Order: sequence, then structure tokens, then C-alpha cells
Amino acid sequence: MKRITFLFLMFLCVHTYVVASTFVRISGNQFLRNGKPYYFIGTNYWYGPILGSEGEGGDRVRLCRELDSLKVQGLDNLRILVGPDAGSVHANSVWPVLQQDDGTLNDTLLGGLDFLLAEMGKREMLAVIYLTNSWDWSGGYGSYLRRSGLGDSPNASGEGYNEYVKYASQFSLNKGAQEMYWTFVEKIISRTNRFTQVKYVDDPTIMSWQLCNEPRPFSKEAKEPFAVWLCESAARIKKMDKNHLVSTGSEGLYGCESDEELCERIHRDDNIDYLTVHIWPYNWKWVDKTRLVDDLPHSFMKTQWYIDLHTRMARGIGKPFVIEEFGYPRDRFSFSPGSSSTCRDSYFTYVMNAVLKSAERGGYLAGCNFWGWGGEAEPVHERWEKGDPYVCDPPHEPQGWYSVFQKDTSTREVIRSFVHQIDSICN
Repeated sequence: MKRITFLFLMFLCVHTYVVASTFVRISGNQFLRNGKPYYFIGTNYWYGPILGSEGEGGDRVRLCRELDSLKVQGLDNLRILVGPDAGSVHANSVWPVLQQDDGTLNDTLLGGLDFLLAEMGKREMLAVIYLTNSWDWSGGYGSYLRRSGLGDSPNASGEGYNEYVKYASQFSLNKGAQEMYWTFVEKIISRTNRFTQVKYVDDPTIMSWQLCNEPRPFSKEAKEPFAVWLCESAARIKKMDKNHLVSTGSEGLYGCESDEELCERIHRDDNIDYLTVHIWPYNWKWVDKTRLVDDLPHSFMKTQWYIDLHTRMARGIGKPFVIEEFGYPRDRFSFSPGSSSTCRDSYFTYVMNAVLKSAERGGYLAGCNFWGWGGEAEPVHERWEKGDPYVCDPPHEPQGWYSVFQKDTSTREVIRSFVHQIDSICN
């Protein structure tokens, strides 16, 4: 009897070790996956859980084909949105929504998230899951502030941007809105996948819980409460889930009102495992719409400056960082799948080469996720409308603007080349 008990305990210890070893970990300035340094090229695929559902917007056949295609290309790291919140009447927000105005969750979309994670697990892919959004295209801050009694958010696009910023700056100060967010986060993290029967906290398919997509204080007055909210949220998640990494989803310096000290202090927090950076040359006015070719050298210079700044920051706090969003328009500002993308290919080459060089020397830049995977979809309208196929461009932006489609053979060849080179270093 004693021998049986001893063998059973040994089995539990070995089983626990094997499971634990499959989670992505941090060792100094590097990610470790299965005990090896993990440097990666990945993509954004925010709509994956919607495709995975059996309800409106769902298309599991397309999802599985696209996961297979991504896997063949070596893209095993997908950044996804856990699900949209009810949006503003003033914005063109994602539909259907996961979280209703009363806080109830759409069980069909939860099933879509379960299905996506189950299928990714079969393919040994990793998910970085962001839990809300600072922007109105998926509800996010505005959804919680409306439920707190502040009314619908102004439209963040175009002329309404400044009004939206004033409105959204209240989130970091509003404890009621934050409590609603925390309640939602607890529901998600405590979930058990209906397809695998694995608790989310025990699922190595999840690489990181991300507090928000592009969290910002949106005002100087909100900077300190903003830091408190992020660090408290990270601590709450770590208390619930000991297995997974936690990240902010921040753009980096530009996501902290260009306050380098604030950005570094937030990411130094013990419950935040690594830094995140977003880089948008056109959106940040580093290049002009009519000079996409001529302004490439300037975009390279500014991109290198941003990478160098965050490398110094990462080195100072001893953590890796990821460029988890970046993109560049197609030639002649086209939105059509398969159209010429010489400028984009050059920009992707520049960013991915930075990751490759970092991998070669065991550096702090640990990966990148381009924006984003449009797969086999064909945009129907310039702005997304209900019933249109999902691409990675949010519904309020031109469909096809930054998405990489299956037809984009030259861009996919650039991606494939760098994936192969990085894999050869890590494996």
C-alpha cells in the first residue's frame, strides 16, 4: 500500500512538472517555452473568438482553415480580444458583443472563445488575450463608463476624437467602472473550457492575460490613478492565476502620455511580466499618405528610435518586450487584398529584422505581432457593416487598410522568411 501511495505521489509530481513546463515563463530578459528561449513572429487576430462561435458571425470552418494556414507559415502567437463589450450608439462598434450593458455574458461567444483556444491548443499555438479596450470600436472603457451613468461615449473617430479623450480619461478615476471591469475579468479567468474541460488558469495555450488594448490615461490628471488601476488589476489576476504571464497591452511611451518615467514605473511592477510596444508610422504622422515610399527612411529612423528607447527601458527593469502591434499602408494607399505592398513589405522587413537580430544575441526584444491577419476574407464595404466578413481592421477603419490577407503573397513571403530564421536560432 505504501509503495502504491509513493508511486501515485511521484506520478502527481511528474505530471505537475510536465504541465507547468509547458507554460511560457520569463527568465531574465527572455521568454522560455519548453525550457528554450522563445523569440517569435506572430499576428493580431482579435476576431478569432467570434469566428469560433456557432452564432452570428461564427464560421468555424474558416477559423480552422486559417489556423492551419497560420501554423504552416510558422505564426504560432496570436493576439486576440476576449470579446467585445456593448458599444456606443455614436460609434461603429463590433457586433455581436460578449458583454451586455447589464454585465451578462453571451454564452455563444464564450463558446467561441473556448473553441478557438481548443483548436489553437491542438496546433500548439499561443494566445495573448486582451480583456478590454481603451477605444470604442469594441466598447471597452466607454461600455463601463456608460454603465456607471456617464452616458454614451463620443465617437473616437475624426472630429469627435478630442471629446472622446475627455470622456475616456474618466475611466482611471471611476472606481465603479473599474469594479465592473474586475468582475468581468474574474468571470473569464475562472472559466473552464467546455471543449477540453481544462480550466483557463491551467491552459498552457494562453501565454498572457493582457489588461487592456492600448490602455491610456488620456489626461495628465489621470496618470497616477491610471498607474494604480493597471498595477492593482495585474495583482488581482496574479492572485487568481499563478500560471500565466500578465502584460498591459500598452503602446509604450505614447500610451503613457509620453511620460517615460510613468511607462517604466508601471512595467517595473512585480505583477507585470513584460513590456509591450505598438508602432504606427502613418497613424502617428511619421509618414504622409502621398509619400509612402519617400518617407520610408524617416519611418525607419523613428521606428529605431522607439525600439531603442524601449530597449533601454526593458534593460533598466530587466524584462523582455514585444512589439505587439505594427503596420504600414499598401502602395498607393490601396485596401485591396493582393494589391502591391512594396512599402509594407519593406517596413515589415525592418521590424522583423530587429527581432531577428535580438534573437541572435539573446536580446530584450522578444517578438512582434503584425497587424493583422485578414486571412481568406474579402472586404465588402469601406467601413465594416453587420454581416460583412471580419478582417483585422476594426469596424470603424477602412477594411483592408492594414490587414494581411492570404492573397498577399509577397508580404507572407517576408513573414515566412523571418519566422524560419528565428526558429532556426531558438530550436
